[in-house]
Formats: sequence, structure tokens, C-alpha cells
Amino acid sequence: MTRVTAPSRLHFGLFHVPDDRPARWPGLDGTVGAPVRAFGGVGLMIDQPGVVVTARPATSWQFEGTLASRAQVFAHRYLEALPAPARPSQLLVEQCPAEHTGLGVGTQLGLAVARALALETGYAELSAVQLAQRVGRGERSAIGVHGFDRGGLIVEPGKVPGETVSPLLTRVLLPTEWRVAVFAPHGRDRWHGSREQGAFAKAVQTPRPPGLTDTLCRIALLGILPAAVAGDLPAFGEAVHEFNRRAGEPFAEAQGGAYAGPEVAGVIAAVRRLGVRGVGQSSWGPAVFAFVNSQDQAGWLVQQLRGTARGWVAKPSEGHRVERD
Repeated sequence: MTRVTAPSRLHFGLFHVPDDRPARWPGLDGTVGAPVRAFGGVGLMIDQPGVVVTARPATSWQFEGTLASRAQVFAHRYLEALPAPARPSQLLVEQCPAEHTGLGVGTQLGLAVARALALETGYAELSAVQLAQRVGRGERSAIGVHGFDRGGLIVEPGKVPGETVSPLLTRVLLPTEWRVAVFAPHGRDRWHGSREQGAFAKAVQTPRPPGLTDTLCRIALLGILPAAVAGDLPAFGEAVHEFNRRAGEPFAEAQGGAYAGPEVAGVIAAVRRLGVRGVGQSSWGPAVFAFVNSQDQAGWLVQQLRGTARGWVAKPSEGHRVERD
């Protein structure tokens, strides 16, 4: 039996939304510079709610539990890449949050399924990037891919043409006492599929502030990362909030603002009024994250917003865990 416990993913925003401008940055004296990397971004892995997948030998293939049909798709993609048929397994999704809530469920479920089957089929050496390529994850963001293996605060630069998964730029472990209050605003629609594709299509045509990618890179390199290394929560929180708010600007026309609707914007504003600075929308939402310095403060914050959003307390995660017997 193999049990894989994967973290959840918070996404603070993309560095660069591809558009119809040249594919290389301008260089010195009118020369052609470095290639433009698509997407990229900053995010964090957290322990709750997480994904738990168990695989054990069986007489025929069986898929059970939450999102079992999605797990079956990922399993078939992994198995198709094997050189020979694999021994059947019973695959049980013991725990998994709802999809399309901003927590990176698709990637974590796909990688958990692939890791469990890789161990059961004798391919323990496969990396998270290799597993992601097999099950079709990491098309845009690679935060969840690298975070599945390593956890922590992840920065990835985005992809150049020919790369299937963006490389890892850096990973930082946050102070162990920090906590994340996570909120799911009541009554929010979910962004995925054609709606998400339409938002990217609009972003290509929407004018955006000059130098937005430069600004986001500056905030990440000179704000988020040094504050994380120093354990400076106020500076970290302000930098994350600014990064997240600015990263939403390319999608303002599709979302009706920098956030995915008034409910999400209302939760973020309420948290800021309570004195917590590091708050934002994860990916397309509706999940909202808020960074605080203790378990008690996180619990207090969840209680303050209990009439507005469902909330819970999470810890920064160090990546997936494996149990075998």
C-alpha cells in the first residue's frame, strides 16, 4: 500500500501574461534581448486542506472516493507512458477539496495519483516535473509542481518556447510560527475552463500598466523574498498584498476588477481593516489568504469573518509525504 499526502497551493499571481508583443525583451542599444518567459509567478504550499491518495494492489483497476473520475483520468495518463502494462491497483482519494477554488487541486491530485502509481509500479525515481509532464500538469503555472516536491514559498520564472514546465527559481521556508487564515467567501462562482480561457483572451487585448512585469519582478525579488528570509511579517505581508493586487490588473476587465468579484474584494478589505496586511486572492479565487504570526491570531481572524466566509487555519507546508507498508 502507498499513501501520498499532498499540500494545497496558494498562488499570488503571474509575472507575465502572454500578449501579442514581441517574444524577446529589448536589449542594449536597440539589440534583441532575452526571450520573454510566459506566466511564472509566486506562491506558497500549505498543509490544509490537502489531498490524500492511497494505492494498493487489486485484481482489477478500481477508482473510489472524492473526484474519483478525475483521479482515473490522471491514472490513465500516467499508465499510458509506461513501457508495459502495470499490475492493477485500487486507487482511493481519501481527502480532496473541491476543484476550482484557488487551491491548486488539479495539480496536487494529479501528482499524488502519479506519485502513488510510480511507487507501486517501480518508478520511484521520477521527479515531480516528470510526473507533471506525464499527467498533463504545469501548462501555465509550475508553483504546484515544484511545491509538491519541496513545499515552501516558490518562485518560478515562467516558460520559454520549448519548455513544458517552468523551472524552479527559488524556494524559501517561512518561519514555523507563521500561519495562514484561508477564506472561502459565500456564494462565489468558480473560474475554470472556457471562462478562464476567455479571461486570458481578454487579457491579451487589454492595455495594462507600462512595465507591469518589471514591477512584479521588483516586488518579488526586493520585497517578498528578503522579507521571507528575514522573517519580517509586516514587510512580507505588504509586499504580497501589492504583488497580488497588481497581478490582477491584466484580468480586471474579465473579473470586473483586480479580484474575482465583490465578495472576494469584500473579504480582502475586511481583513485589511482588521490590521492584517498580507491578504490576497489565490489564483482565480474564490479562496482568500491572510498571513499572520501565530495560531491564535489566525483563529481569531477566522472568527471575525465567520458571517462572511468559511475559514480555516493552515501552516506553510514542506511538500508531499509518502507512507508505505
